[in-house]
Amino acid sequence: MSIFINASSRVLVQGMTGKEGRKHTQRMIMSGTRVVGGVTPGKAGTSVLFEEDPVPVFGAMADAVAATSADVSVVFVPPAHAKAAVLDAVGSGVGLVVVITEGIPVRDSIEFLAAARDAGVRVIGPNCPGLISPGKSNVGIIPAHISGPGRIGLVSKSGTLTYQMMYELRDHGFSTAVGIGGDPVVGTMHIDVLQAFEDDPDTDLIVMIGEIGGDAEERAAEYIAANIAKPVIGYVAGFTAPPGKTMGHAGAIITGSKGTAAAKKEALEAAGVVVGETPSLTAQLARDAIAHLRVASTR
Repeated sequence: MSIFINASSRVLVQGMTGKEGRKHTQRMIMSGTRVVGGVTPGKAGTSVLFEEDPVPVFGAMADAVAATSADVSVVFVPPAHAKAAVLDAVGSGVGLVVVITEGIPVRDSIEFLAAARDAGVRVIGPNCPGLISPGKSNVGIIPAHISGPGRIGLVSKSGTLTYQMMYELRDHGFSTAVGIGGDPVVGTMHIDVLQAFEDDPDTDLIVMIGEIGGDAEERAAEYIAANIAKPVIGYVAGFTAPPGKTMGHAGAIITGSKGTAAAKKEALEAAGVVVGETPSLTAQLARDAIAHLRVASTR
């Protein structure tokens, strides 16, 4: 199994006719994703050629879902039009919307995430790399070649660290890797992904990557202590970040003693999470935990 997406997921690409949308649609198709259509207002009835196969373009999400029975959408739409695109997806009947776009105004994100909650639609992002279940489906921009399938579940705020951790642990592979995004407001939190991995019979170990700013990691630590039985390995980016300065992501800012990497590390360790000092050391901790699980399973 995997979480949120699988080999049967039928994916629509909003903004497929644009430069970024076209490029990443090609990569998703090459990695085995079932892309069944694209959506670009004003271009209904056209198609885009990928691997000599035309992929139809629709003018609205409702029309695309009706024609293709899609259940997932991925958004490659410029920030000014992203809210309208996500609202179009939320009202179309798909169950998952993955918002890759960065630079979306926070107020717009708040509005479309509220609409998604009311409709029972899961949103991943915005400003995220998406998610991948290697060998099954890849929705977003995560490079498919860096790791294969396995039994590690990965959840990360950082796109770059998602890629690095997948590469570091390529010898073991992943059930699913999810980049939730680093904006101040996102649709899917660490907690949501942790529970999904806990419930997934094909995930044995969870790797969680957080970063400075906010209290998502502290809340995740509380949740892990109360609800997660599977081993969790953690890493928090930003130990050297100065207070009051945004680092990389809009949500990565320290205020006083709140949101620091040290505070997050302390909270996670108190919940039983083993926390690495660097990404490479975190990967080694994951390998050690996998080895321990294998020994335990033979007893």
